[in-house]
Amino acid sequence: MNNLAREIWDWVKTFAVVIIIVLIVRTFFFANYMVHGESMMPTIENGERLIINKIGYEFSEPDRFDLIVFHANEESDYIKRVIGLPGDHIRYEDDTLYVNGQAQEEEYLTPYKKQTEAEDFTSDFTLEDVTGEETVPEGKIFVLGDNRQNSMDSRQLGFINLEEVVGKANIRYWPVDEFTVMR
Repeated sequence: MNNLAREIWDWVKTFAVVIIIVLIVRTFFFANYMVHGESMMPTIENGERLIINKIGYEFSEPDRFDLIVFHANEESDYIKRVIGLPGDHIRYEDDTLYVNGQAQEEEYLTPYKKQTEAEDFTSDFTLEDVTGEETVPEGKIFVLGDNRQNSMDSRQLGFINLEEVVGKANIRYWPVDEFTVMR
């Protein structure tokens, strides 16, 4: 019986170490996120599941066009696309994004612009119109959902504090047939 007790104790220790490692990884490095709503359609659909890299932004700031998850309020996290970085001047005109006066390609929207019945996929606006600021302030970002006609984003919420960013969406793993490693 002594060998059996030792064997059981070894298994208990192994499971305890595995659980501790999993908790550390989930708490500090990666998180599971389930998408709720249609604001990122068709890029990301309601009910899809993502893995969020929580550690990457500890060493760097988000890049333009990253898909990020952030704390929108005490109860909800949102996923949106980074459009404006600190110091950027943003405007939309004739369905074209301009950052600091330069037109930007939003290739991820091209196939869906053709499917909409609306004249413009993204309505015209300037950063000053929607936030009262001429440029994105330090420590903040400007985000938009890919479903521009149906998205609660910086046009309504204002700038997002970098401290509120949970992390970058790295992998879509559900549904399995849509598995994607995101850039």
